[in-house]
Amino acid sequence: MKNRLPPLVFGIIDPMKNLAQALGPGILFASTAIGVSHLVQSTRAGAEFGFALIWAVLLANIFKYPFFEFGSRYANAMGESLIDGYQRIGKWMVWLYFLIMLGSMFFVMAAVGAVTSGFLDNLFGIGHLKWVTVGVFVLCVIVLIFGKYKILDSMIKIIGAVLLLSTLMAFILTLGRGPSTGGSLISEIDLSDAYTFTFLIALMGWMPTAVDLSTWNSLWTLERINQTGYHPPLKQTLFDFNFGYITSALLSICFVTMGAYIMFGTNCEIPNSSAAFAHNVVEMYTASMGDWSYFIIATAAFSIMFGTCIAVFDGYSRAMQKTSELLFLSRLNAKKALSKRKIYVGSLLILAVGAFGVIYYMLFHKADSQGFKALIDLATTISFLIAPVIAIVNYRLVTWKHYPDKAKPKLWLKILAISGIIFLSGFSIIYVLFKLGVFE
Repeated sequence: MKNRLPPLVFGIIDPMKNLAQALGPGILFASTAIGVSHLVQSTRAGAEFGFALIWAVLLANIFKYPFFEFGSRYANAMGESLIDGYQRIGKWMVWLYFLIMLGSMFFVMAAVGAVTSGFLDNLFGIGHLKWVTVGVFVLCVIVLIFGKYKILDSMIKIIGAVLLLSTLMAFILTLGRGPSTGGSLISEIDLSDAYTFTFLIALMGWMPTAVDLSTWNSLWTLERINQTGYHPPLKQTLFDFNFGYITSALLSICFVTMGAYIMFGTNCEIPNSSAAFAHNVVEMYTASMGDWSYFIIATAAFSIMFGTCIAVFDGYSRAMQKTSELLFLSRLNAKKALSKRKIYVGSLLILAVGAFGVIYYMLFHKADSQGFKALIDLATTISFLIAPVIAIVNYRLVTWKHYPDKAKPKLWLKILAISGIIFLSGFSIIYVLFKLGVFE
């Protein structure tokens, strides 16, 4: 007679097994967010301003939350992506999203690619950043063409766990050592200063990431359902998303803290080179954990940036595939093209070439410019300025009359979303007026 587990054990195992099948898109989101916004922008915020801008990090994480959550919520309840939802609003909205994506994706991919290449160059000391970038892009494209979503999902879970543990360890050790300087860790800031205000907008632009990337949540949620054959209840999908989002938010605080404790007030300038910046970040970790950890930390940092790079390639290509299907292809041709993944693969190649062109121009052609930091700030600022449009549309999709009542957000989430729209719109308007010289 075979041993049988009691019903109570099955009652515990089955929900956990189902939840495990739902996990994935939220971790992918966290991986995308932890890249440039944390390793670069949060570290810069702590290094240059101490804790003076931590309020901006907190507010950006809080006020952007609803619009990313709506991506997962909508996909679970409707069985379609946010981009399909934009089609329900009107074809003009799909065109608007398509144009927003075209106007930002090469800069975003270039920023992520430049940072990833810098960490790889720092790890192996290659010294030819241009060719390192080419190698990173080629490897990302190959992985996605042949590995598809399954390998992306598995890779990100492993990489994310390694970085989470190493970051928490470095953070705890940094707190134990205390600040590098004995003075205050909060600098005086003047938001009327052009550099400070521009950096503030750039910091919030990708904190935790760009709002228009909320469509990726919905696409990844659907792909996870297709991969596992399991359509989770809304509660499980939101648990997966919230786990990734909260993890990302907490880590952003960790990076600001490490930047403030280790670099603020030490006259250590942020390098205007992706490889040199990568070296500084790794040194920041080893300052807390010891020289023995340098190679481990350098490997972990590159791994998370590589995971971010692959996720961004995948997200943009999926979004291009979906918008192209809705705008340019008949239903019959769309099915044929999607089965051969022509649009997806073509989007990968176009994105790689376009992003490398931006990197080449800003980092190598204009060698005397601000290069690396200018590229990061440009990409993050563009993302912040287009955020209010996507935020408004995402809110409309989960509150309109055709959306299932049982899946609609609760009152507190609606209030937070409206507050987020006001927050994003207000700062965007102020930024535009600032650039026009209204406040001079």
